[in-house]
Amino acid sequence: MYGFQEADDDMKFIDTLQNCSKLERLDLRYCNFKGLVPESIGNLSNQVRFLNLQGNQLYGNLPSSIGNLDGLTILALDYNRFTGKIPSTIGNLKKLQIGDLSDNQFSGPIPDAIGNLSLLITLDLSTNRLEWHVPSILGNCHQLSELYLDENNFSGNIPKQLLQLSSLNIALGLSQNNMSGSLPKEVGDLKMLTSLDLSDNRFSGNIPSSIGGCTSLLLLSLKGNLFQGSVPPSLGFLRVPGIGVFANASAFSVLGNSKLCGGLAELGLPKCKEKKKHKKRFPLFLIIILIASPLFMVLCFVYVWCKKKKSQPTQSSTDERFMKVSYNQLLKATNSFSEANLIGKGGFSSVYKGILHHEDRLVAVKVIHLQNPGAHKSFISECEAWKSIRHRNLLKIITSCSSVDFQGNDFKALVYEFMPNGSLHDWLHLNASTSTLNLLQRISILIDVASALDYLHNHCLPAIVHCDLKPSNILLDNDMVAHVGDFGLARFLGTDSNQNSTSGIRGTIGYAAPEYGGGSEMASSGDVYSFGILLLEVITGKTPTDNIFTGGLNLHKFACMVLLDHVTDVVADDLVHFLQEDAIATQCTLENAKKTEECLSSIVKIGVSCSVDSPPQRMNIENALHELQQILDTLQNI
Repeated sequence: MYGFQEADDDMKFIDTLQNCSKLERLDLRYCNFKGLVPESIGNLSNQVRFLNLQGNQLYGNLPSSIGNLDGLTILALDYNRFTGKIPSTIGNLKKLQIGDLSDNQFSGPIPDAIGNLSLLITLDLSTNRLEWHVPSILGNCHQLSELYLDENNFSGNIPKQLLQLSSLNIALGLSQNNMSGSLPKEVGDLKMLTSLDLSDNRFSGNIPSSIGGCTSLLLLSLKGNLFQGSVPPSLGFLRVPGIGVFANASAFSVLGNSKLCGGLAELGLPKCKEKKKHKKRFPLFLIIILIASPLFMVLCFVYVWCKKKKSQPTQSSTDERFMKVSYNQLLKATNSFSEANLIGKGGFSSVYKGILHHEDRLVAVKVIHLQNPGAHKSFISECEAWKSIRHRNLLKIITSCSSVDFQGNDFKALVYEFMPNGSLHDWLHLNASTSTLNLLQRISILIDVASALDYLHNHCLPAIVHCDLKPSNILLDNDMVAHVGDFGLARFLGTDSNQNSTSGIRGTIGYAAPEYGGGSEMASSGDVYSFGILLLEVITGKTPTDNIFTGGLNLHKFACMVLLDHVTDVVADDLVHFLQEDAIATQCTLENAKKTEECLSSIVKIGVSCSVDSPPQRMNIENALHELQQILDTLQNI
């Protein structure tokens, strides 16, 4: 059952469901219901497996009768205003696998009965007013994979029994509580854990060297505590520093521990005080070597760094904060990856619109179809590409998520800034009857795309080839600025990173360069070919796979033919209509009309020059960009 309605203060309709003996799923999320949950909820069929009351305005105590629903496997009560204690009867839900009571106002201790939930995989009690100690009885939940107790009022130590749960492989969140004491050495037993957040508590003492045993960690936050002493060398065994949003260093924080010292330079900690040693006399030649060697290495490093700096745009400060998201958060953000939120689908992925509640931010979540051959390599390629690039005409990446879902399957997703105006493909082919791009907008979009390619080919080190440029991968923001996305097939030129790309897949039919069909290596000239085809599609409104292209005729040859005649004969119908209306409205002179046609002809020539069969004869993307900018200037002055 799924519904949306507004009720004043009444959940009594639950009474009417008592006779629904076959009821298995009750989904009432985001229905704007208000009021108390009646005791009669415990009289629902014991066949109910799924109960979701997420995102309403329910308040008061959670009825103890909830424990009667002993068939429940998923219970979601998050984002309401429940108060009082969590009823101990929740321990009767022996089949429960996912329990989410986060973002409410529950108080008191976690009931010991929760240790009876031996099948529990995910427990989220974050953002409540729970207090007392974290119960050691949680160590009985032998299937527990992720536990979130952040933003409560817990005190005391971390129970060792919890740290000895070998099943805990996704996340342990204890941040923003009042917990204290030393960090137990048993923390090193969490060898499969990917996220450990102990920030903003009162933990003290030394960081145990055993933490180096957590070799799967992608996020480790110890900031805002009272740790002291040196950062243990064993942290070097963890998967640390990279670059940008995929850098594990950005997910490793010890800020706010004023008595910590040493460790990686990136942590910004003071050096540890060293004990004074008796001076020893060294031979002169040893002193010279010891001084000269580091100096030589420093000079080499400075030379390489300066050379690299010239060919790369300045990256943002390492202090830039990147959002960390879990599978559970993305599940909530996309309404459980519902069809209503689906905005795009391809061979390797599905894209969902969603709202990250803790940021109140509209995002696009690209979920990788890991069951499809090549999808994992595509994900790796995209991660590798995104972590080293940044440009105003590239789609902005927010974060990534590499986890497992509630069935234990691998889950990988990329989270992007949401583009409200959709894709260029939609504007050219789906919205053409209602929304028309004028000529200046089309040229501006082409300039944006060419700027992105120029950056990738000529200003990145190493150079990057996109390998799948097409209108559906060009996304438009609020201001109709184009952003190139989808780097799943991207290649780094001149490096071994090419091995990470998806072998055998060389772009999309019609847009992929013809030499790729013969097995040629991917090169920047291949992107130029795709750009030429895309340009011709933007002007003519015809896709390269249009039904008119038969018997050896293709979009490139079609454009070559019209250059000998009137170019306006092949301009997209919606663009012709716009040009005619614009000419009438502005009382366009014959001279200006001729200039406009000359500009159109020049644009088509660029597309033809970029899409010739021979790679060496294709126009350079820098020249294409320069000519398009000149054409835009000319049209703006007409």
